[in-house]
Amino acid sequence: MKILLLATATAASLLAAPPAQAHEASWELHPTGVDVRLRAVSAVNSHVAWTSGKGTVLRTTDGGASWQAVTPPDAAELDFRDVEAFDAWHAVALTAGPADTSRIYRTSDGGRTWSLTFRNDDPAAFYDCMAFFDRFRGLAMSDPVDGKFRVLSTHDGGRSWQRVPEGNFPPALPGEFGFAASGQCVTTAGPRDAWIATGGGATARVLHSGDGGRHWTVSDTPLSSSASTGVFSVAFRTHRQGVVVGGDYKNPASRVAGLAWSRDGGATWDGPAQAPFGYRSGAAWWGDAVVAVGPTGSDLSRDGGRTWRSLDTGSFDTIDCVAVCWAAGEHGRAGVLSRG
Repeated sequence: MKILLLATATAASLLAAPPAQAHEASWELHPTGVDVRLRAVSAVNSHVAWTSGKGTVLRTTDGGASWQAVTPPDAAELDFRDVEAFDAWHAVALTAGPADTSRIYRTSDGGRTWSLTFRNDDPAAFYDCMAFFDRFRGLAMSDPVDGKFRVLSTHDGGRSWQRVPEGNFPPALPGEFGFAASGQCVTTAGPRDAWIATGGGATARVLHSGDGGRHWTVSDTPLSSSASTGVFSVAFRTHRQGVVVGGDYKNPASRVAGLAWSRDGGATWDGPAQAPFGYRSGAAWWGDAVVAVGPTGSDLSRDGGRTWRSLDTGSFDTIDCVAVCWAAGEHGRAGVLSRG
């Protein structure tokens, strides 16, 4: 099924560049000048970030004070559901959709020019998201085709892509797919570990690879799974410590189980003792803390996902963190998580 319209630590050790107290963290909004729903964001540093949505790729190099439209030409009808940036000049952008509307573009000059490096030629495939281990090695995920997972890999920074053999995956469940909601249905940690998030089937699951995306195992999560529920985002701080977020995108304010954490690389998952309220589509680690975002607000956990507190009630769809966190969402909303 294809989803396009989606929608422990002390305060001093909380973050890589921490606020003085956790409660001081707050979003500083930076108008982008667009009104599209921004589904992906890639944080390079506190000054440079990229974000994307329907017919749109944007870049800032001044901390969000201004944004440049750097969309590939003739792409107004394409839906840029993911962007992965390596610096202010080099980035890879993925469009989600059926058949040849799933594409991957690459730029090495800040978006002034783009190369089309992959165009999907399988009507049954639908690419959702991508992630990179480093500047050269990355993965792009499609919904399963004929009951088999479909993943591409690159070893040259997105210049070329190759299919991972379908026999290296466990069987897909009937109806299982990924959510192209935040560019975070696949993630990496370190040089070898990668995880894929799914929903739609009888169980919301997470696939794990410990060899750079060549071979995969699978585990069940406690999150609800249906045509509108599942794991929307998976984020790992190390090869052991991770979280998944999700919920029901058709009912964002519902209390459907939408969060779980793992201490063993995703082999097992536990629900938190106290979870955020509502659907969450994106999550990212910020030092020792993890931040989750969604249409009904954003939340912070300081203990690996076990307990959470609300940060804000504004709407975001996606988040990425380095020394600071960048988030983006509907009506071109973008912000940086900083001291209040």
